[in-house]
Formats: sequence, structure tokens, C-alpha cells
Amino acid sequence: MVITRFAPSPTGKLHVGNIRTALVCWMAARAEGGRFLLRLDDTDRARSTEENVVAIRRDLAWLGLVPDGEVRQSDRFALYEAAFETLHAAGRVYPCYESEEDLSIRRKVALGRGLPPIYDRAALQLSAEERHTLEAAGVRPHWRFKLDAKPIEWTDLIRGDQRFEGAALSDPVVRRADGSWLYLLPSVIDDIDMKISHVVRGEDHVSNTAVQIQMFEALGAALPHFAHMALLVGADGKLSKREGSIGVEAIRADGIEPQALIGLLARIGTSEPVVPVATADELLPGFAFSHMGRAPARFDAEELAQLNAKTLHLLPYEAVRERLPAGMDEVSWMAIRPNLTTIADAADALAMIEGPIAAPDLSAEDRAFCADASTAADSLDWAEAPWTTLTNGLKASTGRKGKALFLPLRLALTGQDHGPEMAALLPLIGRERTVARLRLAAGLA
Repeated sequence: MVITRFAPSPTGKLHVGNIRTALVCWMAARAEGGRFLLRLDDTDRARSTEENVVAIRRDLAWLGLVPDGEVRQSDRFALYEAAFETLHAAGRVYPCYESEEDLSIRRKVALGRGLPPIYDRAALQLSAEERHTLEAAGVRPHWRFKLDAKPIEWTDLIRGDQRFEGAALSDPVVRRADGSWLYLLPSVIDDIDMKISHVVRGEDHVSNTAVQIQMFEALGAALPHFAHMALLVGADGKLSKREGSIGVEAIRADGIEPQALIGLLARIGTSEPVVPVATADELLPGFAFSHMGRAPARFDAEELAQLNAKTLHLLPYEAVRERLPAGMDEVSWMAIRPNLTTIADAADALAMIEGPIAAPDLSAEDRAFCADASTAADSLDWAEAPWTTLTNGLKASTGRKGKALFLPLRLALTGQDHGPEMAALLPLIGRERTVARLRLAAGLA
């Protein structure tokens, strides 16, 4: 079974980058009838907040990416301790006593000699007595995972064959001197315990994967599949500060529909076209990691806005009813839907239907035309196709056609020179308002 996990840190809100990761994890699992899990990486107790936890859950729910289960790393410290002791007994983690200043100096020296700035394992040369002396002096050790020098290889589901030389990598710190955990080891322990089959994340984690593969092996666990996605870039080739930090709350405030956001994030950076969808499930058929490219994925806020309008045009009344202004029914929604860019525009559309509408600035000829139109509208049979009947009659009686026929009527009836199809709109405006607006435009009111 495909089991994926989305593992945000509740030290902040979700942004477009990790929303995309969550979405791909969700699609990978759902496409195969698997499970999508939420793991809250809240080991940073000082910066993690319950407010952010609530926001993450709320944002995922809004997007329709509801997890099948949830765990919190802060509840799992006993599990980490047990695995740590296993690694310690096997000689795969070891204590180190250097300060950050010491390590910084060593890195600079190595770089100055043209050497890679990897840890020199000086701590492994300390005797038990030397370690005891340091600890007696109050020096608390941090802990590193000891890497094997052998090559590390795997076939990434997006990037293809990957190879790192273990000897060229620095033994990573997995635990701080205060006993708190860094990301690398707890993540592996969780993935084993949660039976994660596919680890999906950004390509900035590729080198982490090389290290973590040896951790999986040291703990006697089978490797999951790895898929590293290309990072997002902005429309100009780099991700601007606004685009890089924009979160679900800001997106929602801008009137973007969740279906539009996931529709864009699901397809950018892939060989599949970006198309509007009414539900996230429409994205599942044909999902494959092989469709995802290695080139940076281009996130364009303008493209999102355009897709949002197209998405709104697909949504049925039931999907939006609770967010529409009071008094707007399904007939009205279907009439105005093709011209909306955000759901907030529905309020303006309802005002256009119910009025009042200010008198437009028309020429004397157009005012006279509106006077004729008011008389014709008052005598119409409104039971069927009143707009077609009205305009056909006026065309025959006045000789007007095209823009000269339609524009003065639209201005008089809606106050705008563009908008929803008048054939759908006029029955909603109704006989009484239609006649009154035409008379107002004609200067007869």
C-alpha cells in the first residue's frame, strides 16, 4: 500500500511551497487507494505553537487534503530514545564536544586548504578519560551519526539515479547538547514506525536523503521510495518574497478558490496541462511521478488568478451557496457565474440585478432609443426569451443592429458595458425593473 506523509513544522503557517508538497503526497496516496498522513514536526518546542497546528489543520481541510491519520513528534520522544540507544550500542552515533566556534574555525581551515568542509571525527579520537574530563568541566556533548564510507545510491522517482560518496559527506549532528533532536534521525524513525512507503519532498532534501538512507539501514529497515520535487520559482524566474511566503490565509483573502490553487500546484512543473477542476479528485487519474520534471516549477500569481476565474465557472450552486449573498438563488448563480473572477463579485452582480442602477450618460439618439425600448419591454410576453424578443423587435422597428442595438440597452439595464449574457440576466431583472431602468435612461423617470 502507498502511504505518504506531509510533515510540516508548526513554527509557521503553510505557504505555496509546502502546500504543493502536501498536495503531491495526497495525490500519490489517493491515486493508489493508499493513506495520506499528517506528521507535525514539533520538536522545536520554543518556536512551535498550537495556533500554527490549528492553522495547518484548517488549511489542509480548506484545500480538501484531509489526512487519514496524524502524529506529533513531541509525543514520540520515547521512540526516538529507544532507536538512539540501538544506534549508540552499534557504534553508529557518538558524542562530540566541539563548540560552534571550534567547528567554524575548522571549516574555514579546510576550505582554505581546498578540502571539503566535513567533520574530521576528532571526537572519535578522545579517550574515555578525556571525555570524562570535558563532561566534569560542564561540557555537554552533541551527537553525530557515523556514516559509512561506501557509496550511497538510489533511484529517485523524479530525479532518476542518484549517487553520493559516503566518504565525502560530513557525519550529521542528530542531537543537540541539550538533548533536543534535529530533523534527520526522528524523521527516519517516524517513517519506519508509520510504514511510510513514499517520501515526497523538495529537491533541497536530496543530500539529507543520502544521509538518511544509511540511518534506515543502520536501524535494519527497508528503504521507502524517494521523490524529490523541483522547487518553485516565480514568474520572473525567481521566487519573490511575496510569492515565497504567501500562505493559505492570504490566498483565501484574495478570493482564490481552493480548487484553483490545487489545480495550479498539481500541474506546474509537470508534463500535464494546467486546467480548471471542480474537485481535487479530478486530478488523480493518470497521476505519476514520471510526469514531474526536474526543471524549476513556475508559480505565477497572475496565472492563479486566471485559473480561479475558470474554476468558478465550473462550480455548481451547491458548492458556493453558503458563500453567496442572501437572496441569490441557483438561477441567478448560473446567470452570473461565467463573468465572475472571485466569489466576492457575486455581490456586485446581485446589486446589478436588484438595483438601483444609475442613469447612464447617453446621446440624445440613444435616449430616444431607450424610450422606444421601454414601451416595447412593457408590452412583451415575458414568459419566454424576453431579451431575444425585445432585441428582435427593436432591430426591426429601428433598423439598429450590433453594438448600436445592444450597448445602449446593456448600459441602461446594468450600468455596465459588459457582463453576463443579457438573455440570462433580463428574466432576473424582470419586467418592472427593466421598464423603469429604460425610462430612467431615456430621461422619462
